[in-house]
Amino acid sequence: MKRNTRLAALAAAAMATSLIVACGQKEDQTVGQRMDSTVEQSQAASAEMRADANNAAQDVKAAGNEAADKIAMGAADVAITAKVNAALAGDSQLSALKIDVDTTNGHVELKGTAPDPAARDRATVLAAAVEGVVKVENRLTVEAKG
Repeated sequence: MKRNTRLAALAAAAMATSLIVACGQKEDQTVGQRMDSTVEQSQAASAEMRADANNAAQDVKAAGNEAADKIAMGAADVAITAKVNAALAGDSQLSALKIDVDTTNGHVELKGTAPDPAARDRATVLAAAVEGVVKVENRLTVEAKG
């Protein structure tokens, strides 16, 4: 029994010595070095956040430019529609007619009726002459005489 007690005591002493040595070991970094490391990590995180913010700002700027382009295109379409309506109203044969004019991205669509094929063709020519018109789709029907 004494032998078991001695082995247990020896094992306990070895573990206690290991713990004391482990607690007393010097750390490789000084407090100043740890502070420098923390500052570097903070600066790196700050740089990453700054890059993320710049990317987000670029995305917002691009979205804003796209929205502005769409608004400008919509305003241009409204102006084209108004000019085509004015041109049609200025024509003696077309002015009394109800012609619907729709414009999308410079593409003009004419809908309604025309008194004859010549008036229908004239409506296409008048609409195509308006600045900003890319294409004219004439869906005017010729009134049946009867």
